[in-house]
Amino acid sequence: MRRIRAAAVGAVTLTLTAAACGGGSAGTEGSNEKPRTLTYWASNQGANLEVDKKVLQPELDKFEKRTGIEVKLEVVPWADLLNRILTATTSGQGPDVLNIGNTWSASLQSSGALLPWDAKNFEAIGGKDRFVRSALDSTGAHGQDPAAVPLYSMAYALYYNKKMFAEAGVDKPPATWEEMAETGKRLSKDGKWALGAEGSNLSSNSHQVFVLAKQHGADFFTPDGKADFTSAGAVAAVEQYVDLMADEKIIAPGNAEYAKNQSLSDFAKDKTAMVLWQTASATFKAQGMDQDEWGVAPAPVRSGEPGADRATNSMVAGINMAVFKNTKNLDGAKKFVKFMTSDEEQITLNKAYGSIPPVKAAQHNRAFDDPALTVLRETLATSAAALPQVPEESQFETVVGTAVKELFADAAAGRPVTTAAVRAKLEKAQQQMPKK
Repeated sequence: MRRIRAAAVGAVTLTLTAAACGGGSAGTEGSNEKPRTLTYWASNQGANLEVDKKVLQPELDKFEKRTGIEVKLEVVPWADLLNRILTATTSGQGPDVLNIGNTWSASLQSSGALLPWDAKNFEAIGGKDRFVRSALDSTGAHGQDPAAVPLYSMAYALYYNKKMFAEAGVDKPPATWEEMAETGKRLSKDGKWALGAEGSNLSSNSHQVFVLAKQHGADFFTPDGKADFTSAGAVAAVEQYVDLMADEKIIAPGNAEYAKNQSLSDFAKDKTAMVLWQTASATFKAQGMDQDEWGVAPAPVRSGEPGADRATNSMVAGINMAVFKNTKNLDGAKKFVKFMTSDEEQITLNKAYGSIPPVKAAQHNRAFDDPALTVLRETLATSAAALPQVPEESQFETVVGTAVKELFADAAAGRPVTTAAVRAKLEKAQQQMPKK
């Protein structure tokens, strides 16, 4: 998603069964009792909710003109979206169609509330092979029919402030973490800092350490889906990330409290020279920066160039579109998903939000030849990995993200962040996960 979302408060176990959403029944596909209306929960992709309404409403009006189906729009803030969805799965009071963070796909799939996208349903929207493979990898547990359809794709990249680089005599962005440390020390002086972080944002923390764990040859789950937070590689990943503040001292201690995109504001105000972010260009423009004031490069790796496995440098970020299984307008919901994932709409919407279309034909449109988007598109194609597609993924983001948050707080306070301290935090996090 364009803004890093806040993780839901508390570790929520998604083992619920879907309740009826206004007349359907759990375990069955919906009906077509209300063929002329749909309700749609959209995620907040723009600078604010009003921006989203201005982007989306003309497209919804276009859909109504073509089909006669009215779409009632509600844009839901990220801080509320997951809890709203969970409530809808049990109360029966939910939308027909909704956006979900792609990292939630397997968790929400396990609730049984979402329509499975089997071959027949994919055929109704033009076929599964229209979509980019990396985006499909984040639509649900492997071996099961996807729980959602890709809508917007994103990846992490390294954004750098050209003015601050020039003032420090730095001529290129760092490509490895060793270069990051060296470059960072040159940039961190006179009250300015090299790298920004959202140290209290649980999702951001979990995303960064997931990628670093890949680079250390580790994962946070075993192949059979069990939590494995204390492997040598996972511990090394968390320690490496927090050490950017604690040891390398290239992240400002105040960033330990950041959770609402403050690091982007610091970047735009020439206080921070680099940020690791998903599709940040639109935010920088909104904060008064000209496009030639920043550059975009692939996020760092340990050595060599970005690629698969140990050279992974991003998680597969993005937004998926799902349908509640017991909608009263099943045919209309499928038509709406088909419309939103059409080549035409994919170009319009992803261009508006600065994201990458997960639809192949749209992705290669000239509108996405911008250098910044080219880096993101290449990352998604070659060096991004999907977060674990397990039902407990949302708990992973919460408990591991909290462990990293607490370690950043220790670093900011000058307390030592040792390997033992990192392991202890991760052991505590693992104990909070559901037992399998």
